Amino acid sequence: MPSTCVTMVNSLYEPGGVGSPSNPEKFQGQDYEQLKESLLSKGELFTDDAFPANLDSLGEIEGLTAEQLTEVEWHRPGELGNVDPSFVVDGASRFDFKQGDIGNCWLLSSFGSLTLRKSLMAQVVPLDQNFKDGYAGIFHFRFWRFGKWVDVVVDDLLPTRNMLPVSVSSRSGTEFWAPLLEKAYAKVCGSYGDMIAGNPSEAFMDFSGRVHMTYKLTEQPSDLWDVMTRATKAKTMMGCATYGQEKGKPGEEAGLVSGHIYAVTGVKQVLSKGAKVNLVRIWNPWGEKEWNGDWSDKSELWETVSSDVRDQCLKVRNDGEFWMTLEDYCVYYEDMAICCDSPNFLDDDAACQWKCSMKEGCWEAGKTAAGSDRTSEEFWKNPQFRIRVKAVEGESQGSKNILVSLMQKSDEEKRSKVKYHAIGFMIYEVPPEAPKGQLTASLMGDGSPLEVSTFYYKREIVELHSLQPGEYVIIPCTFKPEKTSSFILTIYSKAEAELE
Repeated sequence: MPSTCVTMVNSLYEPGGVGSPSNPEKFQGQDYEQLKESLLSKGELFTDDAFPANLDSLGEIEGLTAEQLTEVEWHRPGELGNVDPSFVVDGASRFDFKQGDIGNCWLLSSFGSLTLRKSLMAQVVPLDQNFKDGYAGIFHFRFWRFGKWVDVVVDDLLPTRNMLPVSVSSRSGTEFWAPLLEKAYAKVCGSYGDMIAGNPSEAFMDFSGRVHMTYKLTEQPSDLWDVMTRATKAKTMMGCATYGQEKGKPGEEAGLVSGHIYAVTGVKQVLSKGAKVNLVRIWNPWGEKEWNGDWSDKSELWETVSSDVRDQCLKVRNDGEFWMTLEDYCVYYEDMAICCDSPNFLDDDAACQWKCSMKEGCWEAGKTAAGSDRTSEEFWKNPQFRIRVKAVEGESQGSKNILVSLMQKSDEEKRSKVKYHAIGFMIYEVPPEAPKGQLTASLMGDGSPLEVSTFYYKREIVELHSLQPGEYVIIPCTFKPEKTSSFILTIYSKAEAELE
């Protein structure tokens, strides 16, 4: 397309190219291998000047006073008591760690989900790192950031007060992949304080770059159980959020934490008293404080299932994980995020493989940032992306066959200071007589868009739509004109759609 600032990203990466999974871009220009080799040759331990062990890197931590922040000292794992530190012991697990004083449950619940995706976990957390052979106080992790993978280097100086971790801690006291992963993410966000508050879908994207959907559990979609079952089989990442106290929903008396993010770690249908019961397994990143209602660890209802099911599912321990019915799940939790390699979990068409196409673009004030007023001739100056939708044999008419993701970028170094524009998109059918290139108001006449997304002040919006075979143009835009920002448009298609 001739729109300003549009470049092809490919589906999804050029193999081996910079920013691909096998060749991530070096975050802030720091080369892990070169740095480590230099440190080992000098017999030195790494101290990261790009993310120093000081108050700026710590940031503002809710719950800690200014005086308490000044008490923070940074120590390497081997300095924390009588500890022989390890990076990973017997594989990474959600039970390896628990949340600290930083309000980043959205991130740590996503850590828990990530451990269930072994191949993806190995991509984000290179598991060949340790505190023994070749130890130099330097570690690295990989995140997907706005269309490309980046490799983030950190030292292993961790924030403590009275020799106790301020951030996420190792439950065993000896395993440190989680505190170091958290530090790497804090570096990307700008500080530990900049990780406070968020949604699991944001972390899921930064751990995978893949598709995600959010469900409002109050609406309880009719196929919710089927979606969750398919998602579990596909080894997806799932997270859920309880209601905030201001919404007056129940939860605290049932052992749940208000305004808190949990991980969904499994589903199971059991037979109880001759009836099928759909159960959801949920994990609290605090590593404690559990649901105390029906099907909780000490519930008598476990006596109504077979001993095999009870042995398989029930683990009575204070580890933050518990079971509850799907019905209770939809009462006590407000929404759920699911992230997977493809949208296959959305339906039961196992043979269908959704295809992905991704492009970058930008809105530039005075040129391509024309806003959302489609009655204005200026509207057609917004970036445009043609899409051809082909028929798929056996596909039912009206089915949701196009998933659109629009993500805006930010150059702000501090995550907490990012101010996102309200963004959305519109989809028009392209007239048969339309030439190649940018469509204009005169060419479209009085045509109205087939689809108009909801506009949100968010980093990313994701929506499912249904398009019949034909040619369309997707027009991403900011709600207000003259708002400059770069963006990524991603299309997942069941109908063999191709972005142009």
